[in-house]
Amino acid sequence: MATFEDNLGGRLQLLAPDDLTSDQKKLYSQLQDTMVPWAKKSGFQADTFDDRLIGPFNAMLRSPLISKALMEVTAAEGKHTSLSEKVRQVVILTVGAVWQADYELYAHAAVGRQAGFDEATIQALVAGQKPASLAREESEAYDFTHRLTTTHQIDAELYEQAVVTFGEKGVVDMICLAGQYMTISGLLNTFAVPAPAAK
Repeated sequence: MATFEDNLGGRLQLLAPDDLTSDQKKLYSQLQDTMVPWAKKSGFQADTFDDRLIGPFNAMLRSPLISKALMEVTAAEGKHTSLSEKVRQVVILTVGAVWQADYELYAHAAVGRQAGFDEATIQALVAGQKPASLAREESEAYDFTHRLTTTHQIDAELYEQAVVTFGEKGVVDMICLAGQYMTISGLLNTFAVPAPAAK
């Protein structure tokens, strides 16, 4: 009989630690050492009571070597980005809202609260709306990311404004971050991964 925990995999069975291949076990250990503690600290769930991974992490176990490289990109972005944490969360939540990726929005709503956004701002971003409360850089990050993820083009005016505000490095950083979360959202939506129910 299926349990609530099983449903957290969406179209995929949640893999048990004892059933993993050697490469999967290496990725699993990396995720348990990095992403699961970060999730708990941030206020969202990334594993089950019996240590099975949920969210995009369960899907990533199906292709452990490529997913390991993706996590290396994630670590590099966090370490070397020129973007503030609030700008980063605006970018991530904007992508998640365009993709309507439930787990991503659930997780990064929690991270956004940790970054200092109030609940009204978080809920507007989750709903795909631009909050009036955003600071200038956050507002421009929203415009840039929303345009990129909906039209896939950046017009000259928006480009010039982004370069003035973030510099060329910052523009590249925003694009890489948005692309990273398009991949995550693609995993979540393809496998119909739900957000855990509120407790």
